[in-house]
Amino acid sequence: MTDTAAPAHEPMGRFERLLTLWVALAMVAGIVIGLLAPGLVQAIAAAEVASINLVVAVLIWAMVYPMMVGVDFGAVAGVARQPKGLLVTLVVNWLIKPFTMALLAVLFFEHVFAPWIAPEDAAQYIAGLILLGAAPCTAMVFVWSQLTRGDATYTLVQVSVNDLIMVVAFAPIVAFLLGVTEIAVPWSTLVLATVLYVVLPLLAGLVTRKLLGSQEAIDAFTAKIKPLSMIGLIATVAILFGLQGEVILAKPLVIALIAVPILIQSYGIFALAYGAAYALKVPHRIAAPCAMIGTSNFFELAVAVAISLFGLNSGAALATVVGVLVEVPVMLSLVAFANRTRARFPSAQ
Repeated sequence: MTDTAAPAHEPMGRFERLLTLWVALAMVAGIVIGLLAPGLVQAIAAAEVASINLVVAVLIWAMVYPMMVGVDFGAVAGVARQPKGLLVTLVVNWLIKPFTMALLAVLFFEHVFAPWIAPEDAAQYIAGLILLGAAPCTAMVFVWSQLTRGDATYTLVQVSVNDLIMVVAFAPIVAFLLGVTEIAVPWSTLVLATVLYVVLPLLAGLVTRKLLGSQEAIDAFTAKIKPLSMIGLIATVAILFGLQGEVILAKPLVIALIAVPILIQSYGIFALAYGAAYALKVPHRIAAPCAMIGTSNFFELAVAVAISLFGLNSGAALATVVGVLVEVPVMLSLVAFANRTRARFPSAQ
């Protein structure tokens, strides 16, 4: 399989390369707004229907919809020609990653960090980390694939299959892991959030693709709406930190503590997936993206569900936002490593 028939994925632009900076600035802006205009932030927090915040729902759709337009389920049939890369992706994403993240979360927040974190706060951070671990990446994988010269068509297949599984597996896995950690699970809200933030955007993306018709029209439309994802993300982060400002200022180490298990998980999952692909002699153009999918997180979904389940000002929402801050520098370091080790992999099968 070559990438000549694949949709062209643009290299990471200056804005995307500086995403960590923009997220950090959004955090600062959110804290300042929360301190100077608490009524505004509280009014946004109060705009809820069935435990779903309406303002955040619009912003999450702005993040998710552009990536769903890029998903072509017609490409799934092509995976039969080279199944090993997809096998690595699915095993790591759905049989390993959610459970190792839950294990690390419990290990650190119920044991290692227990002297510094109140039990009720620890439970919230664990929940947020579980949501991150159960939501493997979708859209940003196209960026990492481009930067590692990955096979764009195969990456699209991996993302498409991953999204299909996410529709049916995300809610049960999250509910199971939250139950294991003895956190009350509002099933109706969890299912509603999954439908709202995965199923409906996916259907909207498929309808949009059908209406647009040609791949050229789809690519042009996606390029136009792409900025919505970043705007939605940054605005959501600002709102979250507007509500979390007092907690962050009172406990500045909490961000660093939350980042520790995320960093261990990220580098560990990448090593596992990349090593498995190497052992299976998967070509680098497939191996690099398949490792990136498991390492990166669908943080838009994790943030949305955390807000829906636990509230805008919850520790769970804060933990998912820390995942956003950590992700870009981690993934860029792994892109550099993958590019340096390209020669160790076969170039074709």
